Amino acid sequence: MKRVFDIVFSFFGLVLLLPLFVLIIISMKITTKGPIIYKQLRVGKNNNDFFIFKFRTMFVNADKLGLLTVGERDPRVTKIGFYLRKYKLDELPQLINVFCGDMSFVGPRPEVRKYVDLYNPMQMQVLNVRPGITDLASIEFRNENELLSCQENPDRYYIEVVMPQKLQINLNYLEKRNLIKDIGVIISTFWSIFKN
Repeated sequence: MKRVFDIVFSFFGLVLLLPLFVLIIISMKITTKGPIIYKQLRVGKNNNDFFIFKFRTMFVNADKLGLLTVGERDPRVTKIGFYLRKYKLDELPQLINVFCGDMSFVGPRPEVRKYVDLYNPMQMQVLNVRPGITDLASIEFRNENELLSCQENPDRYYIEVVMPQKLQINLNYLEKRNLIKDIGVIISTFWSIFKN
């Protein structure tokens, strides 16, 4: 049932949001140089790598300076990228990932291999399901960038404090997940975006 939900709603989402996609693409072409779509290798279900799709929000090759975005005004983020991130519009191309079966609407957010390699055996259980566009941990840590910007060593703080908490939230989700709860997570995600 969950997979049927993902296929149907990702398809209609892509169709209905096409005008918004066009508007974002035109705005990006006018204001910044480089590709429209940013592809990054992430770890998905069964510990398999896949490419996640996003609208590019950083200057080209900015990710080589670090994988974490730190602070509300990370200098690597483009002007339009700031607004795409603020309202989560950069995540919209992940509807393609959902339609193709790499992702689901709701599930543990996929990490890069660097961080997955640090998971303990219990934490690895989050890889038993398809990763999601959103999850309860994303809502709980919606201001993660600002939190990391206050740390002397953001990467270490992420690994030692933030990541374990996010993984525990996702492990708790896996014990009680169902389609109704997923719809609740989607609604909560929209609420958290508009609340900001």
